[in-house]
Amino acid sequence: MEKYGILLPIVFPLLMGALLPLFPFRDKKGRNLYIELVTVVTSALAVWLIFHRPSEDFNVLNLAGNLEVKFHIDGLGMVFGGLVSFLWPLATLYAFEYMEHDTKDNAFFAFYTMTFGVTLGIAFSGNLMTMYMFYEMLTLVTMPLVMHGCGRKAVLACRKYMTYSIGGAAFAFIGFIFVSRLGNTMNFTFGGVFSGVALGRMEPFVKAVYVLAVLGFGVKAAIFPFYGWLPSVSVAPTPVTALLHAVAVVKAGAFAIIRITYYSFGTEFLKGSFAQYTVLVFAIVTIFFGSARAVKEPHLKRRLAYSTISNLSYIIFAALLMTPGGMVGSMMHMIAHAFIKITLFYCTGAILHRSGLEYVRDMGGLAKKMPYVCVCFLVAGAALIGVPPMAAFVSKWHISTAAVAQGSPTAIAGVLAVLVSAFCTAVYICGFVMRAFFPFKGEENWKIQQACDPTWRMKLPLGILVYMILSIGIFAKPLLSFLNRVAAGLL
Repeated sequence: MEKYGILLPIVFPLLMGALLPLFPFRDKKGRNLYIELVTVVTSALAVWLIFHRPSEDFNVLNLAGNLEVKFHIDGLGMVFGGLVSFLWPLATLYAFEYMEHDTKDNAFFAFYTMTFGVTLGIAFSGNLMTMYMFYEMLTLVTMPLVMHGCGRKAVLACRKYMTYSIGGAAFAFIGFIFVSRLGNTMNFTFGGVFSGVALGRMEPFVKAVYVLAVLGFGVKAAIFPFYGWLPSVSVAPTPVTALLHAVAVVKAGAFAIIRITYYSFGTEFLKGSFAQYTVLVFAIVTIFFGSARAVKEPHLKRRLAYSTISNLSYIIFAALLMTPGGMVGSMMHMIAHAFIKITLFYCTGAILHRSGLEYVRDMGGLAKKMPYVCVCFLVAGAALIGVPPMAAFVSKWHISTAAVAQGSPTAIAGVLAVLVSAFCTAVYICGFVMRAFFPFKGEENWKIQQACDPTWRMKLPLGILVYMILSIGIFAKPLLSFLNRVAAGLL
């Protein structure tokens, strides 16, 4: 019976979110208590499963042949599932204050809760068929969140998001077909599923298909040139953009690329081939492009969106080095970036919620009125730059050392891109920090006089996130030890 438990954190939020509109809550307090309780219970179930992994795979449904809906929790699934489970209750608590004056917040929280279940479905998928199914569901369940405002900009952003996501899924589907037809199994197997398979003349073609699959899954990770949807969805409410840019959607794209590289196609099959170097070049270009555009962008949320584009390709670049050290750096940056970027977006959302300000040029002297939020932004921004001993310093160090150890010219070019990106990060983060804390005379915007720090529902998540940013960096050794075991295929 223990294997059936793996369905609970997936089905429970899907069901409770879908049923939310049917419950006649008297006020928002009751509704909020219901949502937070569902979220906390889901996280508790997921964490319990991570620490008490079922010994067997759970085959839910056989569609035809090897097309099965199957769940399994391995080391990589533990990393992504644990990350999502920790952040979602904090994200929900933050959203209560941000959405308190919204007239359609019941629908918002219904889809917000359902997205949790879908994301855990991706994390705990046991084969490519199941991951692909939930990957498509993630697009559908987040579409109403992107379009929540229903204004012209929101509708256009949603159209772009759907176009990019469906197009990317089509490319990923090509990889799905080839793995299904030519691999030993559809199950995720550390080392890949082409071991011992005589591909003959098909081998170069299969490697080309891998490139298409990486670019397809890479759409959700905003890899260049398929990044256009990410800045556009900044029109959505901040709890949504933080969800899309830091946790669920973009990390699902990066997670899927790690999955197919290490658990489907296999690094021994790909390493040293044109396929590896082609996708590495895409990642390197994206690292440089995203950080350069962030420097130029005056709108704070869109600036952070371009920053996300760059940092996601840190994760992808490290994974595509196809070494254990690269995989450790990739997973470490996945974790570090999630905590850092959700903090930065939540600070931005608090500023918008309390002052209505969106552009960096208007935020001179903001720290006087919103000191708590600005200090949180300062800490998270310093961590994103890579200031030691914070979280991103540790992840960037491991990415760079793994690239140097790999030694190819493409890997060394990636290290240079990381260094340039770190400099650009310092520029676009300090652009806000200097204005907020050290404004020129007469630079303060009149709207700032009305601003103030938010209530505890925003402050508490921000405080916990800042604590985690510092703790992950200072006490990184146990986490790195665990990630090394995952990268060695021991979990």
